[in-house]
Amino acid sequence: MKIRSLKFFVVTVALLGAGIANAHPGHSTANLFEGLFHPLSLDHLLVMLAVGVWSVCALPSNQVWRGPLVFLVTLTGAAALGASGATLPWLEHAVALTVVLSGVMLWRARQGTRRASGLTLLPLTLMGALHGLAHGVEAPADSFAGYAAGFLISTTVLHLLGIVAVWGMRRSVAHAVAAAVGSLGAAIGITGALLLAQLGA
Repeated sequence: MKIRSLKFFVVTVALLGAGIANAHPGHSTANLFEGLFHPLSLDHLLVMLAVGVWSVCALPSNQVWRGPLVFLVTLTGAAALGASGATLPWLEHAVALTVVLSGVMLWRARQGTRRASGLTLLPLTLMGALHGLAHGVEAPADSFAGYAAGFLISTTVLHLLGIVAVWGMRRSVAHAVAAAVGSLGAAIGITGALLLAQLGA
């Protein structure tokens, strides 16, 4: 990936997330198309991208797929629970905290230590469950399948964008990857803290 392409990717993601800082209440969730756009709220978008980036940086190269897969499986199960009526108190706050957590994970991953234990993937399970529950709580009772397919597709694409971005950066500016991942982690963590503060205001 050329530097120009990487800049285009960053600008595109920023435009997608701009103005959607907390898009959960009051938006339509009736079908596949609306499910596709639901994960583009800022909190969801940042975590989905972070999962892809983290997987490349923290997992062995032949197991990068495990990060997105664990997240997607947990997301799907929790969304089904949410659609059936299960929820948690302070769910929006918990989702905001996952943004902070993903930032911390990226900050730590900049060191390049690669592990593939179940414990390593535990934070992804927690984040997937909370985001899935948030999706499911808002799911329409009569068209959950279409809506769920939409947000699963979007989530998968965002994971892949995170993976491709880091692979591209490694090929074009390998020496800057650690600093870039650390900076992204700090930025996402700070954004999560601001989202959490906004919810508490």
